[in-house]
Amino acid sequence: MAADLNSYFNEKFGIEGKDIRTYSPLTLAYIGDAIFDVIIRSVLVNKGNTAVNNLHKRASSVVKAGTQAAFVKAIMDDLTEEEADYYRRGRNSKPHTKAKNATTMDYLDATGFEAVMGFLYLTDNMDRACELVNLGIEKLGLDILS
Repeated sequence: MAADLNSYFNEKFGIEGKDIRTYSPLTLAYIGDAIFDVIIRSVLVNKGNTAVNNLHKRASSVVKAGTQAAFVKAIMDDLTEEEADYYRRGRNSKPHTKAKNATTMDYLDATGFEAVMGFLYLTDNMDRACELVNLGIEKLGLDILS
């Protein structure tokens, strides 16, 4: 079921699926940020019960613009042509907010990464989203899986 999470929600709430090409890159980044957060939090929680404060610290160290920018740079050569296109669209969008704790370039790269995650989620490709997150974790040497 994980690969069809968006379709599952659409079915449960009586929503007809939309053409992904009609979504703005910022809309894709909006949902993609949440999906990335859910993936990281799920990995942490499923590794075993621990203090919520520790979970939050570990998740927050990964789910932030600087780390998302590093993720996308690490996996750039592994993106399909279509994924790279969604990344570029997200990165080149004009966000209406400013980066709080990141450089402007990191914020834009992170927005591109989030757009890819949103694209994969909305096209029912959570397997690929998880594959890319796992690849980024491995390439960056993050200790989230240990």
